[in-house]
Amino acid sequence: MRYKGKVYRPPSEAYSLIVQVTYGCSHNRCAFCDMYDDKHFSLRPMEEIREDFLTARQLYRSVERVFLADGDALMRPAPQLLEILGWVYELFPECQRVTCYASPASLQVKTEEELRALREAGLLMVYMGLESGCDAVLERMNKGHSAAAIIDAGQKARRCGLALSVTAISGLGSLELLEDHAMGTAQALSAMNPEYIGLLTLMVEPGTPLEQWVREGSFVVPGPRDILRETEIFLHYVDSEGSVFRMNHASNYLTLKGTLNADKPALLARVHQGMLGQGLRPSYLRAL
Repeated sequence: MRYKGKVYRPPSEAYSLIVQVTYGCSHNRCAFCDMYDDKHFSLRPMEEIREDFLTARQLYRSVERVFLADGDALMRPAPQLLEILGWVYELFPECQRVTCYASPASLQVKTEEELRALREAGLLMVYMGLESGCDAVLERMNKGHSAAAIIDAGQKARRCGLALSVTAISGLGSLELLEDHAMGTAQALSAMNPEYIGLLTLMVEPGTPLEQWVREGSFVVPGPRDILRETEIFLHYVDSEGSVFRMNHASNYLTLKGTLNADKPALLARVHQGMLGQGLRPSYLRAL
């Protein structure tokens, strides 16, 4: 098994077989992100991918989950992805699901027929980063898409039968756009109504444009109480019935778990406890 560069995967894929099918991120220009700064986006040779799956079959008695890495595996041409999925389920008949990261761009360039074919072949869920539902934040962070475009991509995935897990980043609007970021993000997620919603909390990574803005004073990072106020606004406006909501990443100051919309009162009560200082993770324990 071989892997080029740093490994990133969603928390829910901790026990999955991770096989690299692309290198890096197809966008890789977000101002807050340094995840794939050690490699340029490219497609991994198909023969190497198959070799890794063959090796994994020899190493592991049972593989129930497979995660296709890196940051935008869905950008591979659909025929190649279908071939990869065929290998997975041929070699691992016990496999219950295959998932991958997907960007708004990779969802946009795939036809609905291609996405439905991938779903039928066993790609059950894609993970997509919204980051913010506020266009001013998305533009400043060089996300490369408007909120409307990201919503369209998410709705397309769901329409084609793919389960959708969407993440956003608390604090990404700075103090200046805190309320717009919270309300816009709630509205965007409500419009997509994904199966899973994850809220991370902003951490400033060294060497990013964001770090320079913080040093210069043009971006003010919200503190713990500001983040909780933003979370309160978000929960007030979000309307995404049935979405599993998680704010339990290592970057978060406060852990929240529930299902929307039924658990909103309990989630808000937990936020209010956090505002009183109860259950907060110390800053030195936060990490990406």
